[in-house]
Amino acid sequence: MNTIMRKSVLGIAGLAFAGGVFAGPAAAHAAPTVESTPITAVAVAADKPAVDTAKLIPHGVQGAQSRIDLSDEQVGNVKAIIAATKKAGMDERAAVVSIATALQESKLENLGHLGDRNDHDSQGLFQQRPSSGWGTVEQITDPEYSTMAFLKGLKQVDGWQDMPLTEAAQTVQVSAYPDHYAQWEQQAADLVAKHWNN
Repeated sequence: MNTIMRKSVLGIAGLAFAGGVFAGPAAAHAAPTVESTPITAVAVAADKPAVDTAKLIPHGVQGAQSRIDLSDEQVGNVKAIIAATKKAGMDERAAVVSIATALQESKLENLGHLGDRNDHDSQGLFQQRPSSGWGTVEQITDPEYSTMAFLKGLKQVDGWQDMPLTEAAQTVQVSAYPDHYAQWEQQAADLVAKHWNN
């Protein structure tokens, strides 16, 4: 009985010693890692290049600027526009033009047919019309498709990068209110700066 007891005590002591050897250095090593977590987080953030804000609004904003609070759905649509812009191989400025256009057209809400309140058959983020050849209702109410369609139109505008935002947007959209896009440029630029590298 003493032999069994002695083996048990030695076994427990051995486990405690082994645990101390293995846990000790691991715990000692873990402490600096916890303290250096903010440094690691900063290093990760630094790996992502900051968005060049001069590229976002190269001509300065025109006129008074509007701003709205966005729901999670609207932010999701911002992210979809940015993803589609990247997929199209276009830069941050193209995303600013796209988001400002969608802010004016739909307040970044993926609108279906609004009945009597509809502008003809306009739908989706960019209020594109199936009857004008933008695509089917299913296509133009898909944020990626509608953004790609808008960007395809934007690419066809010679010198769009050097135009004021409202002129570039209007050339694609052919709106009855061509100057209204300008009011959303600052919020669009802020959204691109915030979400481009996410």
